[in-house]
Amino acid sequence: MDIQAQPIGPKPKGKKGSRNAPQFDLRTELYRITGIDWAQVNGMDVLTAQTVLAESGTDLSAFASEKNFASWLGLCPTNEQSGGKILKRRTRKVVNRAATAFRNAAATLLRSQSYLGAQYRRLRTRLGAPKAITAMARKLACLFYRLIKHGQQYVDNGNEYYEAKYREQQIRSLTKRAQKLGLQLVIPKTV
Repeated sequence: MDIQAQPIGPKPKGKKGSRNAPQFDLRTELYRITGIDWAQVNGMDVLTAQTVLAESGTDLSAFASEKNFASWLGLCPTNEQSGGKILKRRTRKVVNRAATAFRNAAATLLRSQSYLGAQYRRLRTRLGAPKAITAMARKLACLFYRLIKHGQQYVDNGNEYYEAKYREQQIRSLTKRAQKLGLQLVIPKTV
């Protein structure tokens, strides 16, 4: 893949540089190394991507799947059992800068008008902030794994796409429940 042939797009609106940002163009350098424009991924910025790449590297062949990668980061529940009874479902305590970076990136999704931002807000209302941050950090870690492993660019579907998809899911669920009760669901036409 010729990385130099694909130019980096413009910097996304709404993303400000931090005071701790390096004095050189880190975005272009990370694009040269990985082939991915990390500024386009919602929640992630170049400093987060740099932190994760410093911890895990660009060769993720040590992890068989994205589930293994998320487990290494400590973003999956442990499900400790004894005699068939689940004792603990908490996430493992892992000292890993990459996991912390993913959690910080997930926390910034609250005000993002993107697919990931809409999903985070829905999880936050249902589960609470700490569990939603862990869930979205895992989602960002899996996204990171897929982008590095397959070398594809990130494409955001947007907030409206997520809301439409969620609405369709709710309609299917309500239709099934109505059929079980012997009722018929009438969906009004939206303008």
